[in-house]
Amino acid sequence: MTASSICRKTAAKSAKSRIAAVGTIAVAGALLLSGCGDQTNDKESNAVVDAPLADKLPKDIRDKGVIKVGSDIAYPPVEFKDKSGNTVGIDPDLGEAMGKQLGVRFEFENGTFDTLLGGLRSKRYQIAMSAMTDTKNRQEGIDEETGKKVGDGVDFVDYFTAGVSIYTRKGDDQGIKTWTDLCGKKIVVQRGTVSHDLAKAESKKCKGGKKIAIEQFDNDQQAQTRLRSGGADAGSSDFPVAAYAVKTSGGGKDFQLVGEQVEAAPYGIAVSKKNPELRDAIKAALDAIIANGDYEKIIKKWGVEDGAVKEAKINGGK
Repeated sequence: MTASSICRKTAAKSAKSRIAAVGTIAVAGALLLSGCGDQTNDKESNAVVDAPLADKLPKDIRDKGVIKVGSDIAYPPVEFKDKSGNTVGIDPDLGEAMGKQLGVRFEFENGTFDTLLGGLRSKRYQIAMSAMTDTKNRQEGIDEETGKKVGDGVDFVDYFTAGVSIYTRKGDDQGIKTWTDLCGKKIVVQRGTVSHDLAKAESKKCKGGKKIAIEQFDNDQQAQTRLRSGGADAGSSDFPVAAYAVKTSGGGKDFQLVGEQVEAAPYGIAVSKKNPELRDAIKAALDAIIANGDYEKIIKKWGVEDGAVKEAKINGGK
């Protein structure tokens, strides 16, 4: 895992990579000599204490200089590994930009999507940032499938808006345009996602015993492989992910989008309800990069302008 330098000029040239750690006094001195400004390190910590919003962070995080991020790093273009094994995508770039404001680095740790909130509850991560849809159930700690309470829930800092899309093999849509058309057919999805929840809900509406056959996978790339091989009729994922797969898989020859995206909702950065100080610091950092233009540059870089937000919101999901 790599992380950005706090130096704005050099960091802007390397949005897809991050240095391994923020250094101590010696490294801070090197940054000063290289013309990175007057940012300095606290003598007893790794944190850059004069970053614009550093004082908004909880002291323990500020001292360590790191925010540990739980993320399913197999969801391009939101977060994924490039050919060199670096973690890249929309979320890592936004994390890098927010890290400059807070004086810390966002350290992304890989985990399957359906385990991320559990990792947050167990304090393995301090935030979860992984194209996670902000929903009331997640805010309240309610299991989407059983309706039972499984935890304290989380707070979300909303940073993007996306709907859910269906895609098929290119030239083989089998008349699928809507979720109703999937009755009697097989769909592949990533476990624990809104696409998974929607497929289960829509299957219950199917008439004549023609339910939707749902095959679930640990990550979206496995689902795409299954569809590509002819093992299913369609796949579903968040619109940015589906659109990226359509554009890139097989040089654009493997898949096609069908119908319109539905269930548009905010992506949120999940934070423990027991840590409102961190939540508010993340919100302040997101508002700052929206105001200074960094957010817009990142969103345009990945071609997802339609999902941009104009301000950070807390718990905007329904």
